[in-house]
Amino acid sequence: MASNDEVSKMQMFTAIIEKCPDTNLYVGYVPSFPGAHSQGETLDELHRNLQEVIEMLLEDGEQQPESEFVGTQTIVVA
Repeated sequence: MASNDEVSKMQMFTAIIEKCPDTNLYVGYVPSFPGAHSQGETLDELHRNLQEVIEMLLEDGEQQPESEFVGTQTIVVA
């Protein structure tokens, strides 16, 4: 279990996840964090992969995003 210090330092990011019909893999990206994208055979694997990518970007000094995820919309076209 995480200590209180670890919990207070945790950051939360929103990922968009799709399933690729060609590869049957889950593909995810973090809209507010360019370069943060990955894939996995399961949602759990994708989650771990995205965590790792974000951690590496933060360690490399990538600017922390300031945008906030608002939601998704379905767009219908003819």
